[in-house]
Amino acid sequence: MNDLIILGLLFHGSKHGYQLKREAGFMLGHGDMHNNLVYPLLRRFTTAGWVTRKKVPGERGQTRQQYELTAKGRRELIRRLAEFSGDDVRSEAAFSTRVGMFGLLEKDTRAQILRKREAYLHEREERLTTLKTNVEVGTYGAEAIGFLRERIRSEIAWIKRLEGMLRRHGNRGR
Repeated sequence: MNDLIILGLLFHGSKHGYQLKREAGFMLGHGDMHNNLVYPLLRRFTTAGWVTRKKVPGERGQTRQQYELTAKGRRELIRRLAEFSGDDVRSEAAFSTRVGMFGLLEKDTRAQILRKREAYLHEREERLTTLKTNVEVGTYGAEAIGFLRERIRSEIAWIKRLEGMLRRHGNRGR
C-alpha cells in the first residue's frame, strides 16, 4: 500500500523526500511516514526506472533530493492500481487507496474494482449473519456483529454513489 501512495503522490509532479514522508503520513492518518519506509521504496523505484532523483538546492543552503515519476513509473502505478487481487478486495485500505486514485484509471477498471469490493462485502455480511444465527455470541458479540453489518451497509451505499458517478461522468471524472 505504501508503494502505491508514494508513487501516487509523485504522479502530478516532483517532490522532496521530506514532503513525501509528510504527505504519505497525512494520507495514512498519522504523523510523517518513517524514513525506513519511504527511502527504501524510493531507492527501489529509482533502480526500477520508475522514479528519477536529482539534487536541488534547499531553502537554507542545503542540498535536497527531489524525486519525479517517469513515464515508466506512471504506467507501473496505473497497472498496479488496476490490479485488484483477492487480498486487496478484502482490505479496506487497499480499496480506499484505489478509490482515492480512481482518476488515474479507466471507467471499466473502476467499475470492476467497485463490483469486486461490493461482492466481497455482501459475502462478509452473509457470513456475519450466519455467525449470529448459528453461534451464541452473547450481548456484546451481537453488538459487534451489528456494528460491522452497519459499516458494510454504509460502504455498499458509498459504492452505489461511486457507481452513479461513473455512469454520469465516465472517464471525465478524473
